[in-house]
Amino acid sequence: MEQAFAWLPHWVAQPFMKIGQTDVSVARLLALALILILAWWVSVQVEKGLQRVAHRMADPDRPESVAGAYAFSRVARYLIWVLASVIGLTWLGFDLTSLAILGGAIGVGLGIGLQGFFGNLFAGLVLLFEKSVKVGDFVDLQSGVVGRVSEISMRYTRITTNDSVDIFVPNSEMTGGRVINWSYGELSRRIHVPFGVAYGTDKDLVREAGIAAAKSVEGTVTTEGREPDVWLVSFGNSSLDFELIVWVSRNLLVSPGRTQAHYLWALETELDKRGIEIPFPQRDLHLRSGTLRIDASSPGSPARINVT
Repeated sequence: MEQAFAWLPHWVAQPFMKIGQTDVSVARLLALALILILAWWVSVQVEKGLQRVAHRMADPDRPESVAGAYAFSRVARYLIWVLASVIGLTWLGFDLTSLAILGGAIGVGLGIGLQGFFGNLFAGLVLLFEKSVKVGDFVDLQSGVVGRVSEISMRYTRITTNDSVDIFVPNSEMTGGRVINWSYGELSRRIHVPFGVAYGTDKDLVREAGIAAAKSVEGTVTTEGREPDVWLVSFGNSSLDFELIVWVSRNLLVSPGRTQAHYLWALETELDKRGIEIPFPQRDLHLRSGTLRIDASSPGSPARINVT
C-alpha cells in the first residue's frame, strides 16, 4: 500500500499518527475522502436507475407498489454507500478492528452529538419498511403541517404543501407524533361541508339543493352506499345548520381547501336557483327601561341613537 503513495511528497505520505496497526497519513485521509465521495455518487446514480426501472414495473393504480419501489431504491442506495465505504477502508489498509476500538473511545461524545441524527435515520428506515407513510401520501401532522409527502430521506421527510412550499420534518416526528394519513389504503374519503339557511326553509328543498351541488363537482363519489347526503346538525342563532356529507376521490382529497371552496360555490349556486336564503346574523335588542331618542344633527347625516 505504501508504494501507491510513493510519487507523492514525503510529508503527504508520511504517517503522523497510528490507529492500532494502521498508519494514518494525509494521503490515506485524502484517498479515503475520495472513495467516500465516489461511493456516495455511485449510490445516488444507482438509486435513480433503480427508481426508473421500478416505476416502470410498478402498477400506477396501486400506490403501495410505487411506494415499495421508492423504498427499495432508497435502501439500496444506503447499502451501496456503506458497503463501498467498508471496501474502500479495507483496500486502503485501515484495520476495521482498530477503527472499532477508536469508535468505542469517542463513541460516547459522538453518540450525544449525533443522537438526533441516528434517531432520525432509523425512523426513516422504519417509514420506508413499514409504509405507514409513503411518498405521495397526503398527511396532516400533529405540528399542524399539512401536505403531500415528496421525499423520505436519511434525516427528514419533505412535505410539500398545496402552496408548493417544502417543509422538512424530522423523521422522528413522523414516527413519534400523531399523523393523519388522508390517502392511506382507501382512495376516497368522506368530508363534511357546513352551511346554513334561514328558518322556515323547506328541509327537503335544502336536501335537493345540496345533493345537486355535490353531483355538479367533478370527483364526487356517487357509488352505492356512498351517495351524497345532507344532514340537519343544529338549530343556530340565526339559521338552520346543515352539513353536506360527500365522499370524494383522491384528486379532491389532497387539496382540502380548494375542495371545500368548490362545494361551497356549488351550494350557493343551487340554493340561489331555488330561492333559498342564506341568512345574515341576527340579534334581538330588548330595552328593559329608559328613554330612546333619535337625533339627526343635519340633513343627510346618519341618525344617532341615544339611550338614557
